[in-house]
Amino acid sequence: MSARQLIALLGVACVAAMFAACLLGSTPMGFSRVLAAFLGQATPGDSIVVWQIRLPRALTAFVVGAALGTSGAALQGLLRNPLAEPGVLGVTATASLSATFALYYGLTAGSAYLLPAYAILGALAATALLAVAAIRIKSVVTLILVGVGLSSFSAAAMSLLLNLAPNPFSLADMINWLLGSVANRSFEDLKTAMPFVIAGLAILFAYRRGLSALTLGEEAASGIGLDLRRQRIAVVLGAGLATGASVALAGAIGFVGIVAPHIVRPIVGHDPARSLLPSALLAGLILVLADIGVRILPTVNELKLGVVAALIGAPAFVWIAMQRRMTYD
Repeated sequence: MSARQLIALLGVACVAAMFAACLLGSTPMGFSRVLAAFLGQATPGDSIVVWQIRLPRALTAFVVGAALGTSGAALQGLLRNPLAEPGVLGVTATASLSATFALYYGLTAGSAYLLPAYAILGALAATALLAVAAIRIKSVVTLILVGVGLSSFSAAAMSLLLNLAPNPFSLADMINWLLGSVANRSFEDLKTAMPFVIAGLAILFAYRRGLSALTLGEEAASGIGLDLRRQRIAVVLGAGLATGASVALAGAIGFVGIVAPHIVRPIVGHDPARSLLPSALLAGLILVLADIGVRILPTVNELKLGVVAALIGAPAFVWIAMQRRMTYD
């Protein structure tokens, strides 16, 4: 299968999955009812369910997945490490900490754009630290440990905020935020976060050719004219913007950014530049399907999307790490 065929197939699958997300839920709707809602010919109740509840939720899951998938693929290309991903390297946790801190102290009351701004600042700080570490540290294992340390520190700081929560309602809001979910998201939420997502993805795609050059090694890439400093800054900024905005939209959702690029990479010839778009589509598809599963599972309380993503992604991460170890052995 060629890269173009893969992109076309994933594009059709994403559209089908989002339509299925409008069909399925606690109360399934028929195909004709959903189609009528899209054509503006449905009853007011059906229109509300499709346009104000299910479609915004599906689009949010797709956007978050696409942002994390692209960021994961770009970070893997920059660090030349297939285990790199915003969640694994602590970027998601740091963005969550920054956003939770802003919520805890009421710093987002002035504007709807302040929440994604704080999340993005946290993501940028973590990604910049990782980029600096990648320059000075040659061991992949050590770099992963730096990411684990970031995640651990962020988790400890968030636990402190939870411990200091002034009332049970604030505690519940913070826990829901940290578990990750796209429930009750609206087009307004998307409108607030999308400028940051688009900016981040635009930067990553604009500098995608440099990721291909880095597969030759930094010295060889520099020898053929790649500005390494500019490339690192661009990837850090793009991944930080996209990851921070995704955290602002859905909270902490991990591992999808490592699973999607790993599946795509062999099909595109292990070229980081060619893996960006397929990784975005596949990660978005995975989160849309996972959210459909969350909504139709017969549980007393709806499972959080971040929990389901971790249950699926963590075993995949372990398997990828074991495969990488066996390759080098």
